[in-house]
Amino acid sequence: MHAQIEKQLNLYKEKQKNRGRLLIKCPDQPGIVSAVSKFLFDHGANIIESSQYSTDPQGGEFFMRIEFECAELLHKLEDLNEQFKSIGDTFSMKWTLSSVSKIKRTAVFVSKELHCLRELLWEWQSGDLMTDIAFVVSNHEVAREEVELLGIPFYYIPASKENRAEAEAQQLALLEEHDIDLIILARYMQILTPNFVEANPFKIINIHHSFLPAFVGARPYDRAYQRGVKLIGATSHYVTNDLDEGPIIEQDIMRVDHRDNIDDLKKIGRSIERSVLARAVKWHLDDRIIVHGNKTVVF
Repeated sequence: MHAQIEKQLNLYKEKQKNRGRLLIKCPDQPGIVSAVSKFLFDHGANIIESSQYSTDPQGGEFFMRIEFECAELLHKLEDLNEQFKSIGDTFSMKWTLSSVSKIKRTAVFVSKELHCLRELLWEWQSGDLMTDIAFVVSNHEVAREEVELLGIPFYYIPASKENRAEAEAQQLALLEEHDIDLIILARYMQILTPNFVEANPFKIINIHHSFLPAFVGARPYDRAYQRGVKLIGATSHYVTNDLDEGPIIEQDIMRVDHRDNIDDLKKIGRSIERSVLARAVKWHLDDRIIVHGNKTVVF
């Protein structure tokens, strides 16, 4: 890893060593906020940020995200997780309680088009994407030089319909070896098998060069041009075994008109793709996303 980036990450970990996050999903009912707040208070924690949402106060689902400060959090974290279990059981919660200072490890998958990768690397170098990029993997060699200049390991693994199982076996081995928390598909133009997706549930973020659900699959800009669209966009979503139909995290659009040809649409689209993917990745890294069915709640 580049020395300056490693220094940034270490400073961030030191600054956030007493900052924690609590994410909750459960059936809505009275007393949840009170119980959670009292628990944090009893353990000397100060709530810094709290967001909540209910699909329906009468029998709906309740979602909550809390950031808090707690002295000596890293020493208390195991005990906090153990003691919170009783509250989780009482309210039938799915929950996570973690330290902000534990930086997530990511792997970036890319093919020939590098604009999304470059955006992520720029955000990472500037200190706006707090993650440890463990490696970049590609089915082409075009990104190697840019990646290795930053001290990031680069793996070339040819992938196609003919060798997909073999390629994914190598990729899965790398993910396990590097203890990866998040996989980012930065215009990786290969369809992942059910085996790969099921091994990484809601840990794979993709950027689709279309405003889903329109123009699912390949060559969306060509089809958008033929359709004469007036808006084009991009969609970042979690990957499931239904092609381009996983829970949507972020979308954006830009206006176009009859003067724009296919190349114009692609150029405009690339700009949207970069920002949409970067925002989705940041929100995941900041634990701002809770998956609910085939939707997301983003705090």
